[in-house]
Amino acid sequence: MPFYLQQGHIPAKRHTVFKKYDGSLLYEELMSREGFSYVYSNLYHIHMPTQIANIGKFYSNKFESSFDKTHRPRHIRTSELVSAGDIISSRKLLFFNQDLNIYKSHVTENMSYIDCDDNFYKNGNYDELIYVQEGEGVIHTQLGDLKYHNGDYIIIPRGIVWKMSISKDTKILIIESVAPIETPQKYRNRVGQLLEHSPFCERDIHTPVLNEPINKSGKFLIKVRTDRGIQDIFYSKHPFDVVGWDGYYFPWKLNIDDFEPIVGSIHQPPPVHQVFQSKGFVVCSFVSRLFDFHPDAIPAPYPHSNVDSDEILFYSKGDFMSRKGIQSESISYHPMGIPHGPHPGKYEGSIGKKSTDELAVMVDTFKPLNIALDADECDDSEYPKSWVL
Repeated sequence: MPFYLQQGHIPAKRHTVFKKYDGSLLYEELMSREGFSYVYSNLYHIHMPTQIANIGKFYSNKFESSFDKTHRPRHIRTSELVSAGDIISSRKLLFFNQDLNIYKSHVTENMSYIDCDDNFYKNGNYDELIYVQEGEGVIHTQLGDLKYHNGDYIIIPRGIVWKMSISKDTKILIIESVAPIETPQKYRNRVGQLLEHSPFCERDIHTPVLNEPINKSGKFLIKVRTDRGIQDIFYSKHPFDVVGWDGYYFPWKLNIDDFEPIVGSIHQPPPVHQVFQSKGFVVCSFVSRLFDFHPDAIPAPYPHSNVDSDEILFYSKGDFMSRKGIQSESISYHPMGIPHGPHPGKYEGSIGKKSTDELAVMVDTFKPLNIALDADECDDSEYPKSWVL
């Protein structure tokens, strides 16, 4: 994130002596991107954060493609997915390409593994964007806690050690991104501040609250996500022994209800709904809003061809004004090369309407997506014919 944050206790200068109350040294850790040339934070630990006690098992991660290789629109009813477990084991891969992986997850348990004193997760290869469809809980990290609830977008950059504690069963959409996930450049000034015409601002962004450091020795499991799977690594010190930190690199969240829609006299194109950017995709939020106010406006989106993008649309809740037969938690997939638009009657039926009550998350990718095998579990095979009059 392009703003500075400080929590806890830090020394006056970086890379200098910083002592505990008993006179012993605290240990500085630099967490940085692109070597030393992009955003970073400095963390101050009670113990060296490098104390590996043991290397555990490696769990291979094989991405399997759908048996159906047809190039067609798809309707994936993700509410019907058989998914349960913790934030790791419950993930069902639906789409993937060179830039991102898209999962649905129904989290019903907290992480709990035998033969360790506590357990955590760290993505070593991807930044993660989590959209909370429903549920409540806390994301615990070494930089502090983030409480979450319905509609939260949670950004967890790679390298952050964390775990999820649920207080209510949690349904989430997850995007793993090879590149950083950022606020749209078009809404930032040259020093990174969100501009006046941005549909959200820094006041809407929530950051972790640092807890008292945990000074414990034992056997602490961190499940590290790599590009090929998950590696179990056991550490001898608790990873949440941070007394303070500062910088520009940290997890954060933004609620979809804090996104202020941009409207016009005629239909506005999807870029006005953009909420995040990455190198291989963008994410948009479609929220409840007033419709176009030109007397001859057609509020429903016009039919269009995504000649350079594949489009994923996750229908969170509400009355989806351009679709029939779509339910909450459905995903529509429209690949590049095939025109798509409102279902029959929805285009004409939108004329004269004043507003829409809906929440949806759109992901437009700049490379073709692969359909994962798990998507076959809840695929509506008749969807491509749903535009026939």
